[in-house]
Amino acid sequence: MAPAFTPAAASAMIGRMSILEDIPHYRRGREFLGVRVPVISGAMTWISTSGLVKAVGEAGGLGVLAGGNMPVDLFAAEIRELRDWGGPFAVNLITLAPNYADHLEMAAKMKVPLLVFAGSFPRKSEVEAARASGARVLCFASTDSIARRMIGYGANGLVLEGSEAGGHIGHVSTMVLLQQVLFAFPEVPVFVAGGIATGRMMLHLFLMGAAGVQMGTVFAMSTESPAHPAFKERFRRARSREAFATPQYDSSLPVVSVRALKNRGTDDFGRLQLKLLQQIEQGRINRVQAQYEVEKYWVGALREAVQSGDVDRGSLMAGQSVGLVDGIRPVKEIIAGLVRDAEKELVTVRRMLCDRD
Repeated sequence: MAPAFTPAAASAMIGRMSILEDIPHYRRGREFLGVRVPVISGAMTWISTSGLVKAVGEAGGLGVLAGGNMPVDLFAAEIRELRDWGGPFAVNLITLAPNYADHLEMAAKMKVPLLVFAGSFPRKSEVEAARASGARVLCFASTDSIARRMIGYGANGLVLEGSEAGGHIGHVSTMVLLQQVLFAFPEVPVFVAGGIATGRMMLHLFLMGAAGVQMGTVFAMSTESPAHPAFKERFRRARSREAFATPQYDSSLPVVSVRALKNRGTDDFGRLQLKLLQQIEQGRINRVQAQYEVEKYWVGALREAVQSGDVDRGSLMAGQSVGLVDGIRPVKEIIAGLVRDAEKELVTVRRMLCDRD
């Protein structure tokens, strides 16, 4: 019979904070992010403010400031707040946002330690500008070809986000992307997002080669999240199947799918698409203008839900993991629980592999 493993005994034996440090990819993620636990709180517009970023950092993870389309002076103030705090943080830049170019310039000027490009895919010159400022760069990769392109542009690491995630999403599930991207690009750290809410799943992703995980919905429901209590309560009651992806009605108006809880706001978005398609056909607006109206709708609708608590008409962007989270807890408790459950699962895996009797 192989000797029994327990997290406490194993941690004492190896003299480390966690037995998870035995996993090379776990250590790689910690070193890349500069944190105790390679768990990223994904950027969420109106939610991922400096307050939540600091709470995640103090709990051992990495918080990401959501740039969104924040006014540039406010964006700079939030970065300054985090730099004065002195803990680990990253900044998320939305490449489709009207203020994107100014945000990139400001982030580079203020020497942000880690930049995450999101929304769409950055140009090579933009990645190079970020790298030249001293920042490490993370880019999203929704296919293997995009992953290859981002690495070629100079990305230091990748975020693999499956369609189970909340907010703007791609079309491929995490399960497939693990095989297309995670297994195919061992030369860079890959952080996995989309549908993750438990320490058990986190552990198996580390064993498969992930350098860390990114979660959004879990942290949107945290005590420190600035989201309205009604927003959090709606999430607490939601089932996974309620978080559905919005469709694109016609190719003449390409829209990025958004996963959110279905309500009157998602019906409003459907009507907006039809209205914009009609205006495009009549020549009253062009496609770029229509796409801007789409993004303006989502930014406003999300603000109504997050800040005003309008869970009927506001946008309730949530991943399918919303069905796995049924409580509102402090960030420290969330991250400690993830680590505890991951350690417990590692003990189980070791026992399965080592017990030959």
